[in-house]
Amino acid sequence: MTVFIDFAAGEFDAGTQFWSAITGYELSDSRGEHAEFATLVPPAGDAYLRVQRLGEGFTRLHLDVHVDDPRAVAGRAVGLGAEIVDASQPGHVVLHSPAGVVFCLVAAFTGTVPPAAGWPRGQHSRLDQLCLDVPQAEYDAEVEFWQALLGGEWKVRRADPLATRMADGGALELRLQPSMLAPETNGHLHLATDDRVAEVERLVALGARKRVDRGSWTLLEAVGGLAICVVDDPDGGDCTR
Repeated sequence: MTVFIDFAAGEFDAGTQFWSAITGYELSDSRGEHAEFATLVPPAGDAYLRVQRLGEGFTRLHLDVHVDDPRAVAGRAVGLGAEIVDASQPGHVVLHSPAGVVFCLVAAFTGTVPPAAGWPRGQHSRLDQLCLDVPQAEYDAEVEFWQALLGGEWKVRRADPLATRMADGGALELRLQPSMLAPETNGHLHLATDDRVAEVERLVALGARKRVDRGSWTLLEAVGGLAICVVDDPDGGDCTR
């Protein structure tokens, strides 16, 4: 799995600069018919974060699921409750899940996970999880959909509840959690770090706004409006340690 940050046109420049700065990944040259796409390229390992300037619409995230046969898997996804949005491009199918999550089925890709980035105050961090906040009424069906579509190893906690697909050698975990407040499903990224205080201060200095502070995580508003959650991780998001 890889993830796209889709920016509203007026938020693209500032937003891409912010995400490049917090990850330490260099923004590639633009590509696409309207120069609307770019990649955040880590200094080591393979890219798993990309950006897009939207022609219309608001800033959001979408997930790319890498599979051997996108059209065949699209048919299976429809059988599980997804709807096809666009299948006009070879090897690329855009769908939305039963709860409205936009995702793309694209060609299979196996890469090397980038190590965590180190920062001047000694902390390390890496974006390591995409979290979907799903309206509570749709949560159970949405979890069932993603479990059936993706397979792999899942950790499910009923008490909270939470459902997490483990990275299984990839760069990103996928986490679903129910929301009593959100009228529709939204996504945000988790930034794992071994020093949350220092990391939050770094993000605030880059333009983020701190919104909520809890025992093991801090929620911020990123430049461009997306939420980002800084979470405690003794390895700082470095799965190679």
